[in-house]
Amino acid sequence: MVQAPFTLYKSLIDNIEKEIKHAKKGRKARIVAKVNALVEPQIIQALYKASAAGVKIQLIVRGTCCLRPGLAKVSENIEVRSIIGRFLEHSRVYWFHNNGEGKVFCSSADWMGRNFFRRIEVCWQIEQTAMRDRIINDLKQYLKDTQQAWILQTDGSYIPAKSKDCTTYSAQETILHQLAVMQ
Repeated sequence: MVQAPFTLYKSLIDNIEKEIKHAKKGRKARIVAKVNALVEPQIIQALYKASAAGVKIQLIVRGTCCLRPGLAKVSENIEVRSIIGRFLEHSRVYWFHNNGEGKVFCSSADWMGRNFFRRIEVCWQIEQTAMRDRIINDLKQYLKDTQQAWILQTDGSYIPAKSKDCTTYSAQETILHQLAVMQ
């Protein structure tokens, strides 16, 4: 477990740097993060550096996002989406591909200066395979959402997410259905 204000920030920067190293070696490199806010400048710069190195970055940011996706040679490998649905999303999950040995973390911290440097926050790695796989599956559901997702544009505006075949898909409804079947 890592915690703010002590080790959380450095841990995130280190995991982003590992993805950059994988990308530079021609390996698959990917970051998926689900947070409520992304405003911390050095984290944004680290994500820009990762994008420029070829890391595929998919962010699910419910609220404020100061990162600008889609900038040539800066953030062209970054997609930011916001899910506005039936449930107020508060989970914070970070998934680093880590050259096929995925690292998944759950946390209380959004990617904000106050969360990294002025509050007590915790972040822990999910090591149990079944739980890690379930969390990754849930993240994939959110990345497929076309019913309640909005995609952040380079100019700061949002447009509704659309599928290539014009079908709609709700991550929240799918996850609810999966949970109901499990019971």
